[in-house]
This record gives sequence, C-alpha cells and structure tokens, in this order.
Amino acid sequence: MPQREGRAGVLDLFRATGAYLTGHFRLTSGLHSPEYLQCALVLQHPRHAEDLGRQLADALATLTQAEPISVVVSPAIGGLIIGHEVARALGARFIFAEREGGRMTLRRGFDVTAGESAVVVEDVITTGGSTREVAELLRDRGARVLAAGSIMDRSGGQADVGVPRVSLETLSVAAYAPENCPLCAQSVPLVKPGSRAV
Repeated sequence: MPQREGRAGVLDLFRATGAYLTGHFRLTSGLHSPEYLQCALVLQHPRHAEDLGRQLADALATLTQAEPISVVVSPAIGGLIIGHEVARALGARFIFAEREGGRMTLRRGFDVTAGESAVVVEDVITTGGSTREVAELLRDRGARVLAAGSIMDRSGGQADVGVPRVSLETLSVAAYAPENCPLCAQSVPLVKPGSRAV
C-alpha cells in the first residue's frame, strides 16, 4: 500500500473507477513499478474530469498567488483531458505539446508569445521528465512558466520539474530500474498499460 498525503477522495476515486492498478508495470519513464495509475479510467467520466480540473485550478491559483494564467500546456496524451479542464476552470486557453523525433514540440499551429504566463498540467508525475521538458520548451519560446500541476504525484514529492508544482494526491510508490526490478527477478509478467508502446 502506498504512503499518501493529499485531498480526501482522490485516491478513493481512482480505486472506485478501476484506475488504481497493482501488478508489474513498465512506466512511461521506463521504470518498473508494482502500481499503476490509469488516469483515463477516471477522466472518461466528465463529472470527475471537471471536478479534478477545478480542484487543480484552485491549487495552481493558490500556488501562483492568483497571478493571471493565460495558457495551460500539457504533454500529450496523458495530460490532454485534465489540462483542458484546468484551463476551463481558470478561464485560460489550452494547448498541448507532442513528442516528435524524441523531443516535445508545439505543432498544429500552437504557439506562445514572449512574456505569456503559462502553467504545465499533467495527469501523473513519476520522474517529472515530461513536465520539465514542456516547461523548457515554453521558456525557450519566451513564455513565463509559473508552475506545474498534476492529479497524482508518484514521486513522494521528490520529482523536480524546475518550477513550483502542486498535485491533488502525493504517493510514495516504488519504481525500479529494469535491471534492479524484484518483480522481473520473480518472473512476474510485465505490462505496459499506458498509451505508448513498450
């Protein structure tokens, strides 16, 4: 059972919707873990997506001391729904970054302007790599990245994304390099349940 700290009900909501999984999983980061958070199973319900988006928007507004946020940017694909809901709650526009040639980039005519205030929103943070990469992309284009947010933080609050951040739920979940994974050593079948192929 993971250690937790967060708003009452978020992890319960994941369990109730079947979004909190146990087994042997390959994470997007390449690490292996006995637990997986399949946010799409929660966010498929518009009322849950709206509620979580409003909670995260409130937390980001508090973190940024109510400085106006003009754009919410999410890494595709996991951050799309929650990013859109956060933007709706903030009254901001929403765009997303996509991985192309191994790097995050803005496509589809999306852009930011110099000095524009932005936040990065994602569904789950494990290492913080995708969020950090999107924040760097925005800074390279002249945006002011105020903060980052996620529904879930699997790092126990340890992931460094280069900006202040907030999560609705913080868990301390084991994650292993493949060569040091005890589940691999026990020959437990490995599953990649997310949106990217193994």
